[in-house]
Amino acid sequence: MKTLQTSIERFLQQESAAGILLMLSAVLAMIVANTPLNVYYNLLLDTPVEVTIGKLEVAKPLLLWINDGLMALFFLLVGLELKREMLIGELSSPRKIMLPAIGAIGGMLVPALIYVWFNHDDPINLQGWAIPAATDIAFALGILTLLGSRVPIALKIFLTSLAIFDDVGAVLIIAFFYTSNLSTTALIFVGVCVPLLAFLNYKDVTSRSAYVFIGVIMWTALLKSGVHATLAGILLAFFIPLQCKDGSSPLKSFEHDLHSLVAFAVLPIFAFANAGINLSGIGLEQLLHPVPVGIALGLFVGKQVGIFGLCWLAIKTKLVEMPKGMNYASLYGTACLAGVGFTMSLFIGSLAFEENPGMSLFDERLGIIAGSVASGLVGYFVLAATLKDTIADEDNRPEHVSN
Repeated sequence: MKTLQTSIERFLQQESAAGILLMLSAVLAMIVANTPLNVYYNLLLDTPVEVTIGKLEVAKPLLLWINDGLMALFFLLVGLELKREMLIGELSSPRKIMLPAIGAIGGMLVPALIYVWFNHDDPINLQGWAIPAATDIAFALGILTLLGSRVPIALKIFLTSLAIFDDVGAVLIIAFFYTSNLSTTALIFVGVCVPLLAFLNYKDVTSRSAYVFIGVIMWTALLKSGVHATLAGILLAFFIPLQCKDGSSPLKSFEHDLHSLVAFAVLPIFAFANAGINLSGIGLEQLLHPVPVGIALGLFVGKQVGIFGLCWLAIKTKLVEMPKGMNYASLYGTACLAGVGFTMSLFIGSLAFEENPGMSLFDERLGIIAGSVASGLVGYFVLAATLKDTIADEDNRPEHVSN
C-alpha cells in the first residue's frame, strides 16, 4: 500500500513540475514572438524537414513535424495510461468512474455548444467547435499541487479521471471530425499493421523495439492516409501487453520511460512552437472575434456549467455519490480547473484551422490562453478557500463533540 501511495505521489509531483515547465515554455514563446526574435522564431518553425526512403518521401515544415510527430509520443503515453487505468486502475471500477465520466460528458458538450452559439453562422469558424472541449491534465494538476497537502486524494483522482475521459473524447473527435482526403492504399497498410501488433500481443512478445518498428510504419501510413497520424500512438498503446507470462509489464515500463520524455521535452517543445502569438497586429476586432470569444467562454463558463451541473444533478438524483473528502464547493473548484485546456486545445486548434484562409481575422490561441488562465486562477482561489474552510471545520469538529 505504501509503495502504491509513493508511486501516486511521485507521479503527481512530476505532473506539477511538468505543468510549471509547460507554462514557462508558453511564456517564453510569447516573449520571443513579441520581440525582434520573432523573425527567427517563424523561420525556425517554417524550416523544411524531409525524410526520404526510396520513393517514400515525408516533407513538412518543422512545426508540423512537432505537431504530427512528437505529439504521437504524447498520444502513445495517453493510450498506455488509459489502457492501464481501464484494466487495473481507477477506470476499472464502474462505480468509481461514473462521476468523472458524467462530468466529462458535460465538460465536453456544454463548451462545444457555447462555441457553436457564437459561430453558428460561419462554416469556417465552426471547424473549431471542439477546441474548448479539452482539459490539460499537466497544467491542472500543476495548479492543484500549489495547494499542497490540503488537497484530498479523492479530488486528485477525480480530476485525473475526468481529464482521461476528456482525452478519450478528444481522440474520438480527431479521428472522426479532423480527417480529410483519405487514401485507400495508405489505410490498407494501417490495416496490415493492426493484426501484426495483435499477433505480437498474442505471442506475449516483450521486445519494445518490435512494437515501435510496426508503430512507426503505422504512423507513416496514417500520415499519408488523411487520418491524423498521432492516432497511431493510441492504436499502438492498446497492443502493448500489460502483463506477460514471465511477470514483466512492458506497458508499465514503457509508460514509465515515456513519461519524463513527454512531460519534460515533448509538451514543452509543443507549447513553445504553438503558443507564440504576436500581439502587435491584434486590435479590438481580433479580441472580440467570435472564435476566440467562443473558445474563452467555452473553457471558462462551459467547463464549469457542464461539469459541475451534470455532477450536481447525478449526485442529487442519487445516481452517484460525492467522493469522500469532497463537497460541492471543491467540486465546483475542480470544474473550474478543468477549464485549463492548453495543450490539447492548441492541438485541436492547429487541426481545425491549419488551412483556414481567414486566419488574419482571428487567432484561436488568444481564446485558449485567456480561457485557460481565467479558469486556472478562479479554480485555484475557489479551492484555496474551500479546502482551507474544510480543514478548519475538521479541526473544530472535536470541540463540539465533547461527550
